[in-house]
Amino acid sequence: MLIALLKRLGQTVLVLFGISVLVFLVFFATPGADPSARIAGRNASQETLAAVRHQYGFDRPLPVQYVRLMERLFITRDLTSFVDHGEQVVPEVMRAAPVTISLVSGAAVIWIVVSIAMGTIATAMRGTIVDRGLMMLGLIGISMPVFWLGEVTNLITQSRYHDTWMFSWVPGLGYVSLLSDPIGWALHLVIPWCVLAVLFIGIYGRVLRADLVASYSEDFIRTARAKGLSDTRVLLRHGLRTSLITFVSLFGLDFAQLVGGGALLTEVVFGLQGVGRLTYQGLINLDLPLIMATVMYSAIFVVLANAVVDVVYLLLDPRVRDGR
Repeated sequence: MLIALLKRLGQTVLVLFGISVLVFLVFFATPGADPSARIAGRNASQETLAAVRHQYGFDRPLPVQYVRLMERLFITRDLTSFVDHGEQVVPEVMRAAPVTISLVSGAAVIWIVVSIAMGTIATAMRGTIVDRGLMMLGLIGISMPVFWLGEVTNLITQSRYHDTWMFSWVPGLGYVSLLSDPIGWALHLVIPWCVLAVLFIGIYGRVLRADLVASYSEDFIRTARAKGLSDTRVLLRHGLRTSLITFVSLFGLDFAQLVGGGALLTEVVFGLQGVGRLTYQGLINLDLPLIMATVMYSAIFVVLANAVVDVVYLLLDPRVRDGR
């Protein structure tokens, strides 16, 4: 067990190192991405540019610049933006992270519960109008872009029908901290949660239904039926547990990707200052410190999510535990 944990830790360090080097090199290889020109301002003289390069260390070899950047990002944590002078990027990412985590976590709970229910019910009633109706709803959810659905939702809840009894409880766009106002936090996020979850409900529900139907041809399902177990128990106890392996794999990648900034469109539509919006601003301004901070934050979540998925595999599939 200890050796396996050490191997996992070594892989994590290598992945994070590779990502940081790649982002660093891509930034300096981008045409027109000279940070000294952006710091010095438009129409700066060559003397000013030379002074800025010397002050920020841009005139030093790239390996030295990389080491210095990583030191200020992870050790001293005083790395400042090249665009917003004096603004430290690590605290900025830490302020944005709770917004994105709150958005994605709530949406994840909704899409997990609803998609499992959808896939299970569709499998239990496969071939019926209920099965076809649920799969059609899932396809509709997949087909609707999140930015369009979000804007339509805002039009209904924030403008046209906001003064009616149905949507008068919906607050304005923005974010309220969970610690300061738990009820306000939930009210501000319940609509974004549902909008973000719609796409994944359709995908996960259809994937789970396909896996469950395929599992009915497996030997362990026929054995469970031969033992006289009810159809409900066979479906929930044996079929669903095995089919959740694919479900968990998708969820681990999607959740990490959304927490790492993939919920950008939802954040923009609902006025949420999350990591996705922060990353977008860094890319627009070619702000290397901000880009490095958000990318490393995203990479850490992806690596951690994959580690959690491996652990869940052990709980769901006995064959993994037995090394088969």
